[in-house]
Amino acid sequence: MKKIFVGVKLKRLREERGLTQIAFAEAIGLSPSYLNQLEKNQRPLTVPVLLRINAAFGIDMQLLSDGDEARLVSDLREVFSDPASGESVSLAEIREIAASMPAAGRAILALHRRLRHATERAEAMAHELGLGAAGVATVAPMPFEQVRDFFYRHHNYFAELDEAAERLFAEAGLAEGDTVDGIASWLETRHGVRVSFVKQDRAGTSTANRTYHLKERVLHIAARLDQGQRAFQMATQLAFLEMEEPLNRLAKEAAAASPATHALARIGLANYFAGALVMPYGAFLAAAEAVRYDIDLLAQRFGVGFETISHRLSSLQRPRSSGVPFFFIRVDRAGNISKRQSATDFHFSRVGGACPLWNVYEAFAQPGRTLTQVAQMPDGRTYLWIARSTSQTVGGFGDPGKTFAIGLGCDIRHASRLVYSKGLDLDNPAAATPIGAGCKVCERPACPQRAFPMIGRPLMVDENRSTVLPYAGAPA
Repeated sequence: MKKIFVGVKLKRLREERGLTQIAFAEAIGLSPSYLNQLEKNQRPLTVPVLLRINAAFGIDMQLLSDGDEARLVSDLREVFSDPASGESVSLAEIREIAASMPAAGRAILALHRRLRHATERAEAMAHELGLGAAGVATVAPMPFEQVRDFFYRHHNYFAELDEAAERLFAEAGLAEGDTVDGIASWLETRHGVRVSFVKQDRAGTSTANRTYHLKERVLHIAARLDQGQRAFQMATQLAFLEMEEPLNRLAKEAAAASPATHALARIGLANYFAGALVMPYGAFLAAAEAVRYDIDLLAQRFGVGFETISHRLSSLQRPRSSGVPFFFIRVDRAGNISKRQSATDFHFSRVGGACPLWNVYEAFAQPGRTLTQVAQMPDGRTYLWIARSTSQTVGGFGDPGKTFAIGLGCDIRHASRLVYSKGLDLDNPAAATPIGAGCKVCERPACPQRAFPMIGRPLMVDENRSTVLPYAGAPA
């Protein structure tokens, strides 16, 4: 078993609670000298000690595990592979930063992301103006990127919203898989809001799923939506009425003084509440465990679609009652990632596209089928991935619709808990498909699918030799 040293994290946990080493040691049943050795990284953290800390302070054990450290290492490797950093930083140094100075590591990430966003936008503006290389300005990330990173930092779990939704489900007497009438009744009796299901106009051009008319206190829901979609839209509006204060407080944390980011964060958080109301935490987790996370069976029980169930599965991170920690991703045919959430340490690249060997892209070629894949990253970590395409048509013949591929993954150690592991060779590393976070940061030297050379690695160019491997790089 890998030794885990968490001295800085442990000291920070103690100082945040205003405790001396003696008081903290007494609280978890250790001697002060033993705690001192832990904080100085002279002893590794053991499982019994981790459990004592959890019992004494009720913290999420992931905070002291190496899951976040692995994600931070992966992100920092991407930062220091950028030639603009001007320094060659070894993997050992990066791991030391992630393990001993995680706050400093996150600050480096934040600064690098601001620099990258500013550079990309400045170059785009210079191109539009017909100018040469543009200088770098201090420009904040786009609002949707700020919201995406906000959910990512919270591991796609918001206890306050989840618990409030679960209480409301019970108080309103809602029924699993049939919540439309119950939510409509609650909206009318508690908030004086009447729900009306509206058909498309004669031209068939209406695309609004939900429209709330504040003055008339009428909520219009598109009649073309199925029951699960109707319930979700109604629950989203209910979130704005019931959860105004927590929505504003959490959105303020995400906003960075940007009104657009604040508004987008409120919508994202309201959607989170809606999912938690239609699929209340305790009942949903119990059902998921009972059917071994079979998404189709869960969809039948709770009356919602594949994407909604997959998204909810990625949010089951309640302390002492957590589900399988999933990664959720939604991509289009061009490889654009429109949604990505991670409850743990899977690394989604922010530079270029994702890996074409990932089964998420194969899902477009086999619409409606649930595909499985055991995939291994360059660092040796192995995952089980489930992927399926989803489509939705709005309007009539010839009108463009929406088609995405949904991916749901987990670390291989959790794979046996999933029905999707049936028939897969989970214990054979050679059976795993080698994938990467994206060509620009992927270290695999012998990938015939590579689309770009790796950032920071010089190319080996030989005009007298041709191989099936594009962009051959020099050794690290």
